[in-house]
Amino acid sequence: MLSQLIFLYCALVIISTALLAVRFHNPVYSVLSVLVLFFHIAGLYLLLNAEFLAAIQIIVYAGGILILYLFVLFLVNLRQEIKSQRFVAHHRLSTVVSIILGLSLLAIIPYFKLGAKGNYPVARIEQLTHTKAIAMELYSTFILPFELAGLILLIAVVGGLVLARNDKEETADDVRDSTATATPEVQK
Repeated sequence: MLSQLIFLYCALVIISTALLAVRFHNPVYSVLSVLVLFFHIAGLYLLLNAEFLAAIQIIVYAGGILILYLFVLFLVNLRQEIKSQRFVAHHRLSTVVSIILGLSLLAIIPYFKLGAKGNYPVARIEQLTHTKAIAMELYSTFILPFELAGLILLIAVVGGLVLARNDKEETADDVRDSTATATPEVQK
């Protein structure tokens, strides 16, 4: 009974913070809402006795990805973004589309079928521990998707560095050009 109440609490908080993350106009509030969401997802993992996944959820998502979001927010001009009214003109259309998508997802639920059972029954997972079972499955069955995900992340990091470097060079060139035209040279 207690675990069901904790599950309901976590589920309600996850749904409400996800909605708040989308609804807040201030991006910092949205990031803080997502932080609460990540911690409650970790709570659900703890209810499933998956302590390793809960720790990874907090370390990787709350500790790493969310900090990356905050760095991006610090690079963006927040005052201008908060004042912009980009989506106000299409508010009613977006609400109608959201309701239609939500109802279609609810209509699909009766047709949902569970997949095949995995190779790890509960007794074997308890014998191996969660971490070892995940590692054995990740580094044997799913090694190719794991390596491809790492390669895609590496390409994204290199692309981000190249774009940031080009932006810095263009900004430095613009500053040099503006200072050269703003201050006339002294004739000798």
